[in-house]
Amino acid sequence: MQELTAHDNKKRAPFPFEQIDIFKEVHSTSSPGLQLQYIRQTATHFQDWFRKTGVVSAFASFDLITLPYPTRYGLWRATKSPSPFLWFTNRMFIVQWKAHGRTWTLLNEPSDYELGANTPFYVSLMKKYGDYVSNHLLAKRHGTVETHLQSVGLRPEDIDFITYDHLHTQDIRRWVGTTKSQADHATNEPLQAYFPKAKLIVQQKEWDVLHSLHPLQSIWYQPSTFHDIPKDRLLFIDGDVLLGPGVALIWTPGHTEGNHSLVVHTDTGIWVSSENAISAECLNPSQSSLPGLRSYAKTSGLEVVINGNTLEHTARQYNSVVLEKLMSDPSKNNPHMRQFFPSSELTGHPLSPGTKPSFRHLQVAYGTIQQPHGVQ
Repeated sequence: MQELTAHDNKKRAPFPFEQIDIFKEVHSTSSPGLQLQYIRQTATHFQDWFRKTGVVSAFASFDLITLPYPTRYGLWRATKSPSPFLWFTNRMFIVQWKAHGRTWTLLNEPSDYELGANTPFYVSLMKKYGDYVSNHLLAKRHGTVETHLQSVGLRPEDIDFITYDHLHTQDIRRWVGTTKSQADHATNEPLQAYFPKAKLIVQQKEWDVLHSLHPLQSIWYQPSTFHDIPKDRLLFIDGDVLLGPGVALIWTPGHTEGNHSLVVHTDTGIWVSSENAISAECLNPSQSSLPGLRSYAKTSGLEVVINGNTLEHTARQYNSVVLEKLMSDPSKNNPHMRQFFPSSELTGHPLSPGTKPSFRHLQVAYGTIQQPHGVQ
């Protein structure tokens, strides 16, 4: 292997970020087996390097909504549950760090779940189950992006960046505004941005796929909602990027082509978040108490359980989950589990027997969220 470095001089991330080059061989090889070898060889090097970048000043999670999701997707081939659906909880994360003489604020997974309900998959679910999907029997709302920000004293203008591990179900028009009026909104004017300064950080590969969706992808995206997003609100990245001390976005494709994972360094070590898997137990199924996961690991010889709905690149997603496992530190509450916090975490539900997790992170809250109030 070539000598590993943190940054590639030939490719620069947009200011104020820095490109990371540690996983160059991982991303460049087309052989899944060789890629997995590179992952095992480089993950520890990344951990050592990443710790030295610093610690974030704040990292906190906020529950948005708990809703149903097909069991065969979330736990793929490892479940013994008779229920066609399991439940998971979508969460938003606030991350803050200090760099370039100021505090920066990122919202990770600020899902507008009201508009997200227009995703074709959930539209079809509504047609089948009607109002049961939207009431408290099948879906439980915990709070909105707006109310959670108010609860910690942050104003819309305090948010610098928003990002999602991928753009499944997302509709960000209310967050960043539009250049034209929208037919599905009761106004003849362009939508005004709720976050007047925030830019969407998105992998170029994830954005490009919106222009020509494959049938396996189309049920999960709302491509038309991105047509009139102001171009100056988009911040494209390519691959792995250090956002600031103790916070990075690492390209982890497979679930989607442009999937990336949030990686955060706190006082308890390194955390990783994405929807590549829906439970920390899925990263170590041999130690899980979920029915089916332990036997799946034993009989298949596979070390992780992916969240497989579109299955765009199954082997690549498997490798990405292994990378997430090796980047994250062991949990302080259970050393058999990792500090992998799914952006949609498996949640027990009485209508889904056999899917109640035996381990959950539930919440993270490190540091103190600052109220910069837009001061540069």
